[in-house]
Amino acid sequence: MSKKILIVDDEPNIVVSLEYLMKKEGFEVAVAVDGEAALAMVAGFKPDLVLLDVMMPKKSGFEVCQALRADSACAAVKVVMLTAKGRESEAAKGLALGADAYVTKPFSTKDLVARVKSMLYPE
Repeated sequence: MSKKILIVDDEPNIVVSLEYLMKKEGFEVAVAVDGEAALAMVAGFKPDLVLLDVMMPKKSGFEVCQALRADSACAAVKVVMLTAKGRESEAAKGLALGADAYVTKPFSTKDLVARVKSMLYPE
């Protein structure tokens, strides 16, 4: 059974490229364009990993990450925060809220795929 990835980003170009990339790698993919939609989708889609933008409408990536970590049903879900905010304090905040990784935009798609695979299929 293929692993499931939820892409949460309000930037259409990023969503399209991430969706294409992850499907090409054999993952089942769903997309949410804001934080509230992301939380609503998690229950039904049950992703193994969430690619989560920080700056979004309705709920920020930080708020979504915090909500996922507060829900015991989502304890095993991996969270990779994607953001244009590259400051150390932002990364520290994301990781403190429970993100498993923090990737700044622009990012190498090859590196992102490698990171996702290593998180979903640890040796």
